[in-house]
Amino acid sequence: MKIQPLPPLNSLHAFESAARHLSFTLAAKELNVTQGAISRQVRLLEDYLGKALFTRTTRSMSLTPTGAQYYETVRECMLHLARATGDIRQWQGNQQVTVATSTAMASLWLLPKVSEFQSAHENIDLRIIAHDHVKDYARLDSDLALYYCNPPPKDMAVTPLFSEEIFLVCSPAYLARHPQLSSIEGLSSCTWLWLEDSQRDWVGWPEWFKRLGYEPMTPKHRVNINSYGMLIQSAISGQGVALAWGNLVDDALSTGALVKPNDVVLQTDAKFCLLESSTERGPRESVRLFRDWLMALPSVQK
Repeated sequence: MKIQPLPPLNSLHAFESAARHLSFTLAAKELNVTQGAISRQVRLLEDYLGKALFTRTTRSMSLTPTGAQYYETVRECMLHLARATGDIRQWQGNQQVTVATSTAMASLWLLPKVSEFQSAHENIDLRIIAHDHVKDYARLDSDLALYYCNPPPKDMAVTPLFSEEIFLVCSPAYLARHPQLSSIEGLSSCTWLWLEDSQRDWVGWPEWFKRLGYEPMTPKHRVNINSYGMLIQSAISGQGVALAWGNLVDDALSTGALVKPNDVVLQTDAKFCLLESSTERGPRESVRLFRDWLMALPSVQK
């Protein structure tokens, strides 16, 4: 059944504050509005009720008998609503874990695994937010952050998850059409999937060749893609050969959606890391449970 009649709710807020302070000026300051706005809201409520709520003089104001009785009811209802809202917000705050990470790490590494955590901790809600090109990790609004770091930020607690390993991948069908990929020299006659607008510290094709000691090469064809998740999907679809990061493509390798055409691997000093606030206050229980689960994953360095 519809709850009615209900007064204008904004007017109730203004009335409660004005009645508590017995001042439109103090109510306006508390609610960060003008004194005129408080006056208009109270007048709107009085017009709706058909009764005066305040007695005003040049120097003071007081509640009418109707206003005093209505104030007690309004204040009791608002306090009850505030307590209920606070209980819900506190539960959500205690039971929700917010994890910030890149779109690549979210889609390729974290999301395929979180169902295991949710099954074990049904009372904890996960909130995963993806941010690429982060300039200041400490400013992320999250409980934990998972990022590729080269170098790791100095103003946060950093726990390495796994090292950076970069190698070639393609679909089995693409390798069947391009068996020359069994050697690095065979790359020049293939289509390269090129990560465009990548993070500055990610290794691209030219740097990959340079660090491995190979002469620079030019691909026969090149497809530019500005999302690493889309790039890997293109490789799975057989559109070319891609540079892959170990652990991010493990699921695709294990299912056979992707294969390594050769054994050439570049290992760098960079890490994929768990980032946390460096403040001394310990994490909430829900955050601690998620962190413990994360660090126990088989792919994480022990």
